[in-house]
Amino acid sequence: MIAQLPTAAPAAQYPDFLDALRASGFRGQLSADYATRTVLATDNSIYQRLPQAAVFPQDTDDVARIAALMAEPRFGQIKLTPRGGGTGTNGQSLTDGIVVDLSRHMNHILEINVQERWVRVQAGVVKDQLNAALKPHGLFFAPELSTSNRATVGGMINTDASGQGSCTYGKTRDHVLALHTVLLGGERLHTQALSDEQLESACAQPGRIGEVYRTARQIQETQADLIESVFPKLNRCLTGYDLAHLRDEQGRFNLNSVLCGAEGSLGYMVEAKLNVLPIPKYSVLVNVRYSSFMDALRDANALLAHKPLSIETVDSKVLMLAMKDIVWHSVAEYFPADAERPTLGINLVEFSGDEATEVNARVAAFVNHLQADTRIERLGHTLAEGAEAVTRVYTMRKRSVGLLGNVEGEIRPQPFVEDTAVPPERLADYIAEFRALLDSHGLAYGMFGHVDAGVLHVRPALDMKDPAQAALVKPISDAVAELTQRYGGLLWGEHGKGLRSEYVPAFFGELYPALQALKGAFDPHNQLNPGKICTPPDATEGLLKVNEVTLRGDLDRQIDERVWQSFGTAVHCNGNGACYNFDPNDAMCPSWKATRERQHSPKGRASLIREWLRLQGAANIDVLEAAKGKAAWITGLPTRLRNNLARSRGQADFSHEVYDAMASCLACKSCAGQCPIKVNVPEFRSRFLELYHGRYQRPLRDYLIGSLEFSIPYMAYAPGLYNAVMGSKWVSGLLERHVGMLDSPLLHRYNLQSTLSRCNVAVASVPALRELCDEQRQRSVVLVQDAFTRYFETPLLAALIQLVHQLGYRVFLAPYSANGKPLQVQGFLGAFAKAAVRNATQLKALADCGVPLVGLDPAMTLVYRQEYQKVPGLEGSPSVLLPQEWLIDTLPETTGAMQTASFRLMAHCTEKTNVPASTSQWEKVFARMGLKLVTEATGCCGMSGTYGHETRNQQTSRTIFEQSWATKLDKPGEALATGYSCRSQVKRQADKQLRHPLEVVLERLLAR
Repeated sequence: MIAQLPTAAPAAQYPDFLDALRASGFRGQLSADYATRTVLATDNSIYQRLPQAAVFPQDTDDVARIAALMAEPRFGQIKLTPRGGGTGTNGQSLTDGIVVDLSRHMNHILEINVQERWVRVQAGVVKDQLNAALKPHGLFFAPELSTSNRATVGGMINTDASGQGSCTYGKTRDHVLALHTVLLGGERLHTQALSDEQLESACAQPGRIGEVYRTARQIQETQADLIESVFPKLNRCLTGYDLAHLRDEQGRFNLNSVLCGAEGSLGYMVEAKLNVLPIPKYSVLVNVRYSSFMDALRDANALLAHKPLSIETVDSKVLMLAMKDIVWHSVAEYFPADAERPTLGINLVEFSGDEATEVNARVAAFVNHLQADTRIERLGHTLAEGAEAVTRVYTMRKRSVGLLGNVEGEIRPQPFVEDTAVPPERLADYIAEFRALLDSHGLAYGMFGHVDAGVLHVRPALDMKDPAQAALVKPISDAVAELTQRYGGLLWGEHGKGLRSEYVPAFFGELYPALQALKGAFDPHNQLNPGKICTPPDATEGLLKVNEVTLRGDLDRQIDERVWQSFGTAVHCNGNGACYNFDPNDAMCPSWKATRERQHSPKGRASLIREWLRLQGAANIDVLEAAKGKAAWITGLPTRLRNNLARSRGQADFSHEVYDAMASCLACKSCAGQCPIKVNVPEFRSRFLELYHGRYQRPLRDYLIGSLEFSIPYMAYAPGLYNAVMGSKWVSGLLERHVGMLDSPLLHRYNLQSTLSRCNVAVASVPALRELCDEQRQRSVVLVQDAFTRYFETPLLAALIQLVHQLGYRVFLAPYSANGKPLQVQGFLGAFAKAAVRNATQLKALADCGVPLVGLDPAMTLVYRQEYQKVPGLEGSPSVLLPQEWLIDTLPETTGAMQTASFRLMAHCTEKTNVPASTSQWEKVFARMGLKLVTEATGCCGMSGTYGHETRNQQTSRTIFEQSWATKLDKPGEALATGYSCRSQVKRQADKQLRHPLEVVLERLLAR
């Protein structure tokens, strides 16, 4: 049923190289497993190149060991490519050699000099990580990227990255003071601006360092006129091998202009010294709306006259996608809808400074211009004032890259000509021709970009699985390369050259041999990221071409169309890398944050599933039919046991590597809510586990977890006995050693019956609800029980009952029925479907009586509106409300004074990412009670259902908890938690008992 791991060995030299690297004292990790190679075969581009292996250096010494070994004649054919965040859109870090990932270990901020305003960082530091460390000092690293929460500084330098605000702040190169680079052979090059005397000393050095300085100086001195004529006079100028800036404005010689943007083709950049700037104290974003995207582009030149910090533009396609995204609830107020005059383009115009009065005066003058200038039709404008509001709008703009990948169907915008740059005054005319080109091919497209810099991101929509559509990549690239040059611009204005390097010789013309000479001085045997930007003079291999490199679509089309569509939440991942978010206080993918292993991320898991599905098809295995035709548990047991035995003896099966990645997922569903493409790992994880365990026997642990909801009501008849047994050291040790579970929760011995009697609670039944009159129905509520709050946190359920009763509502308690979430998480999909049908049938009958259904635990409650809806026949299952969703429509507005005491909400991951309005609803509920509630920015707590109780997850669970929740518990203001698993984890890891927000609401209600 499961395809085997391909047996074709990598090129013969690579295993020998890895062995030699181990023997040299290399301290980092070396990985040649198929899972790691598969995950690193893609980035944010249309390409896919399977590396032979990946190495993860521990420090600069490790990098030097790699470089020294490469220079040995026996390893002269070895190819290596450095990799940071893997966010490139042009395959810059993709290779069929070895990936050198500098992000896993070399990610430390080494020094912050506040007085002189500079920092020293390692290559793997993420931009937002750096800015978070600088913020307390009032400083920031300026180049602004849409991928700033996962892009590494090393990657930014290697692509000379820029983005929003570049007309004010420049590119990455403009902020580089010094670089530390390891050259081929292991020499360590330290580059910064040099006087002529210092340059003479550098050129006189022996070895490769002296050679590169002499070569660069000769080019600068002998090719000055040609450099002046070739390099465009643009804000974005040119990324990589920038000969035009070898001499700075002070006349100093600086090799960093060559290294910035070199895409790792000259050496391994390991450390950088960067200048940083004061954070503007006040900002205002003017959001101007247009009825035409071309109007937005044509208006940009007039707007530039007011000298804003930046002008960003977004077209209607991106706006429509944003409206369906988690981000929209926070920015909708700035883009009012008008059915008669829809917004088809916007310009985001930012003004900033240290004095609010001065900034507001500039904004006022700008607004006067908008109102007086009638040359362009504008639909209106709004102001986002202050850093918090500006950040919210820019968050929407930053998600544009990912959002464009989330259109319906298989024809989706693709990045391959999406960062062209032309003089800003020619942008509108250029784009008109660009659009005509795409229209001639009948292609749709999405656009956004930096109109102040003349850069627009244009993504033609193609189904890359269709060979005819994939074949358009080359002719469109050719045409756009010619078009940009005709307009005095560049094909590569922002995102580097990568696999588009075939256009370099034509662009540089007579100057191209100078680039080759420079490459030859650094990398004479073409081993460093070969095929990118240029080749050494005597290279036997040329530049890579866009139509000669494997495309993702080439492999994806090998997957059966039915399978592709069925697993759409995995295979549509476009590699944008939003799941690599560094921020520990963001919920996105806690397993990635804890392990720093990319296969343990949504992007990694989606890549593995894509490849696994492809291999199933290659082995003539129909996974859809396999899911339908599972053997009965007993009859299939002998086969599963035989396969388990073969696995224990080392039988290769790529499925085991996929299983390891899926088993490490917490199933928190943050990816489903936060990923712009809506990659839903828990969904395809459960389907994979079902198929995998159709071939390999499950551990006993899975059965205990899956049956918990069914067994615990019976255990509750004798809670004392159950607790005594489960609490004994002998049973606990047995469970930990032989079952893989520990810290099992104990039953609460609270007498719920007393609360039911006191609050006159009735069992919800259709006859009982139908006897109610309309007025009584409007004052009634059905509470839907879940196993965890019913049996392990019974006082909380009692508090909810009392709260509803206190508000004057009649409480009905739905008969307990297993929700099925543990079954779904573990991949018992057949059993889950049966539980869902049984439960949904009961709930639908109750809901049809006109009384609202309210659940308590968010993880369990949201199953009704998410997983249930995907079970055949349950598409119209009743939606069960969260407590705050019911309370917000129930509590009257209050006019009383707010209490001085404040509370902090630490929300459940699933709840806040899949129902983004849920946290603000709690804030409003508290405000109506005269209480102040602030939502705390937190990541995952590390428990996520039963994940934290599994022995194999203990270290990861604790690491996740310590990364975020542990740092927030002792802050001022009482911390409240909505999730059962979150409260359990805090009790277990910090020995603190957190209350649920509804307990505070009840307490306040009773005190009135």
